Amino acid sequence: MRTRLLPLLITLMAAVLLTLGFPLAVSVAAAEQQRLVIDRIDDTARFAALAQPITDTVPAYDERRLTLATDLEVYASVYGIRAGVFYRNDLALAKAPDGWMLPPEGEGRTAFNEALLGRRSHDPPQVWPWQDGRVVVASPVVRDGDVVAVVVIDSPTDEMRARILRTWLLIAVGEALAMLVAVGAAVRLTGWVLLPVRVLDAATHDIAVGRMRSRVAAAGGPPELRRLARSFNEMADNVEDVLEQQRAFVADASHQLRNPLAALLLRIELLALELPEGNEEIAAVRTEGKRLARVLDDLLDLALAEHTEADLQLTDIVPLTADRVASWRPMADEKGVHLFQDGAPAATAWADPVALSSALDAVIDNALKFTPAGEDVRVTVTPGPTAVTVVVADRGPGLTDQELERVGDRFWRSTRHQNVSGSGLGLSISRVLLAAGGGSIAYERHEPHGLRVTLSVPREQPPTTGSRGPAER
Repeated sequence: MRTRLLPLLITLMAAVLLTLGFPLAVSVAAAEQQRLVIDRIDDTARFAALAQPITDTVPAYDERRLTLATDLEVYASVYGIRAGVFYRNDLALAKAPDGWMLPPEGEGRTAFNEALLGRRSHDPPQVWPWQDGRVVVASPVVRDGDVVAVVVIDSPTDEMRARILRTWLLIAVGEALAMLVAVGAAVRLTGWVLLPVRVLDAATHDIAVGRMRSRVAAAGGPPELRRLARSFNEMADNVEDVLEQQRAFVADASHQLRNPLAALLLRIELLALELPEGNEEIAAVRTEGKRLARVLDDLLDLALAEHTEADLQLTDIVPLTADRVASWRPMADEKGVHLFQDGAPAATAWADPVALSSALDAVIDNALKFTPAGEDVRVTVTPGPTAVTVVVADRGPGLTDQELERVGDRFWRSTRHQNVSGSGLGLSISRVLLAAGGGSIAYERHEPHGLRVTLSVPREQPPTTGSRGPAER
């Protein structure tokens, strides 16, 4: 969300700065040229005052004409500006430099024609820094109400364009600095606005994976998001209370039913003493009673697994797996199944040793149940970049695609395996135990037949809401 909101804010602020910067740059250029034009108009007014008393009948060596010509030459040599006084027929009364003539067309001719009408130049076209243009200003020389000559000044614009360019560079630097400040402000603003959202997302993920004690600190961000954080905490509290009540009910129910069931099984055994040896009904009742006791034990284990938290430790998974494989090898030998372990010689990860051992027991037990004699059950430990995986692959009948979608659900058992002992809770308990420590369990086919169960535990310590000590475990 930040990657979408931040470019939008930066684009809007850049548009605002450009909208302000362009008019400012145009205004600066216009002000510089206006200052140049006003200065040149003052000069034309001074030269027009000197030329006004001079007439055509005045000899060329007249002192006033010489003074005008001298002033024009000094003006041109000092400032590098072409200046002259021209009669209406374009003949020059005095000019500097000597080789300069009025152009037949262009801005100089336009200014000269306006001055013949008695108007001073006041608004020549704007010259931009990238243009090699000149500013032409003309003023009429009026005698007895008639325009008898025109003072024309043709000025270069190098200095003016350099000043405009320097000012534009300062504006650009100011815009860049303002943009950097705006970007910093946008980053802080988006961080301030989205921080509660990120915290809320992290807390939601924690609750989704089973860390029910995760909460959001409603202390930062806009008021609406703080109110959302408080509402989320209230919702999480209610959900945790409901789940806690369900877990307590399952634990209490399974615990309270154990004593009546034990008494019932004892009475069945007493009743069996009065019946003939090998009675099929008594045998069936015994089997169902033992199955019910196993279901109650698994329900109690499931309730305890969901209630307690993982005691994460940096554990070498290989010897822990080898210990569980060694514990199940006698049962595998009894069934004629070959139980092997291979993979890496060492692989450390963050795991609850007791929880991982219990999950391995459930998975290996399940594999041995469905693997026929003479086949293999292979346990492989593989370290990865982010997790260590323990793969238990058997050569049993396997599961269909529809069954793979449901495997691990509570009390679910394939219709093809109803005659195999079990409660349907072993893999569910394994999933809960692994999820409490940030791990996972996955199922897939093992070609050509069989099932591959992959247990994953993280190599980096996942965030936890607490830990339980040995006494609690």
